[in-house]
Amino acid sequence: MFTILHLGLGSFHRAHQALYIHQLREAGDTGWQLAGGNLRPDMADVIAALQAQGGAYTLETVTPQGERSYTRITSIRQVIGYQPDLAPLIAVGAQADTRIVSFTVTEAGYYLDAKNQLDWAGFPELQADLEAVRAGQVSASGHTVYGALVRLLRARMAAGAGPLTLLNCDNLRHNGDRSRSGLLQFIAALGDAALQAWVEAHTSSPNAMVDRITPRPTPEVAARVKAATGVDDAAALMGESFIQWVIEDRFIAGRPAWETVGVEMVASVQAYEEAKIRLLNATHSCIAWAGTLAGYRYIHEGTHDAEIRQLAYDYVTDDTIPVLDTPEHPCPLNLPAYRDVVLDRFGNPAIQDTNQRVAMDGFSKIPGFIAPTIRERLARGEGIASVSMLPALYLAYLQRWHAGALPYSYQDQAMDPAVAHALCDAADPVAAFATDRTLWGDLAADARLVAALRTAHARVLDFVARRSAG
Repeated sequence: MFTILHLGLGSFHRAHQALYIHQLREAGDTGWQLAGGNLRPDMADVIAALQAQGGAYTLETVTPQGERSYTRITSIRQVIGYQPDLAPLIAVGAQADTRIVSFTVTEAGYYLDAKNQLDWAGFPELQADLEAVRAGQVSASGHTVYGALVRLLRARMAAGAGPLTLLNCDNLRHNGDRSRSGLLQFIAALGDAALQAWVEAHTSSPNAMVDRITPRPTPEVAARVKAATGVDDAAALMGESFIQWVIEDRFIAGRPAWETVGVEMVASVQAYEEAKIRLLNATHSCIAWAGTLAGYRYIHEGTHDAEIRQLAYDYVTDDTIPVLDTPEHPCPLNLPAYRDVVLDRFGNPAIQDTNQRVAMDGFSKIPGFIAPTIRERLARGEGIASVSMLPALYLAYLQRWHAGALPYSYQDQAMDPAVAHALCDAADPVAAFATDRTLWGDLAADARLVAALRTAHARVLDFVARRSAG
């Protein structure tokens, strides 16, 4: 039996990748199993619950019509508790029967700038982990995915355990290529030429696109699971009924027969990932930022607000579909239909997905999800009025955070809080926002961007004023 070692046992992995392996095993294909653990000492209660339950847990699935179903997932056969030196995770990764290491560490966890270079200056924890790996110690700021993979790959190389596929499962454009580039840059900074040669010869990093809305579990999920199944499950979670996984078929050491359970194995994921990142992820953020500004708690509330839904619809229809589906490069997906399905999914009231969860990490979502559409529209000499509403919403959201007026705490791995406060304190916040290179890269200070953001910001302020008055 072969093993997939997954780094990051959060809700998304357990509602997505783990389900596909479970379905394979239920169909009689028991050649693959999952092992998993976390790179940081978070989710201690969930990890303990999974360990107590032998890795099993219940997934509640909810359709847009509110129909609920329950599945006991048993594909995670080994739950690895956190240890500061990651020795138990590394040991599994160095075993010859481990053929794939997959990971979900969030978009901001790759520390890449607009030119796909590791941003050493912007992220002290990245430099700290490099120095800790070099010294054979554990960084006080915790493990980055690169430091963890270096430790694991060194052990595997020393053990002669054979080739390994590194499978990125995060919402990162070209996620396999970019995380591989980051890893090789990290190894080059270490000066470990032997490891660099081994990684280049003995690993592959297919790009993949993943999709399923998976809110943070609440006590109500466990209560419904108990009522429906009779099982007390402290690791229960919930996800929408929609699920998709598209993977480039580049596995250096074998893979499960995923295509038999609905995974799309393709030569290139580019069209799929662009559609997902721009029509789903960016739209999701739009609704979360606007919904928070309007006083909503949940994504479905903002989606059913006619004005917010129109903002999202116009962003996709006016500015995004025209750059993704062109005569020169026709898109294989029906993008208007995809847009409508996305909005239907976001409007599912049973999901109870919070604006807090979706609104996080704006400093990586603006450059990753939104700036590419602006850049492509400007390059074609076209307007950016609709897409500019998204960063303008985020600026107003950031100003509310700056004032301490958000109804929840805001998390953003890529944001320097001092820089963000300074943007909001500037005499001209729109200009300061538009010139931030972390957000905009080579677009920073572009006069067309500044002008569009001024107009959009005025529209957002009007939106906020009308909602406050109401």
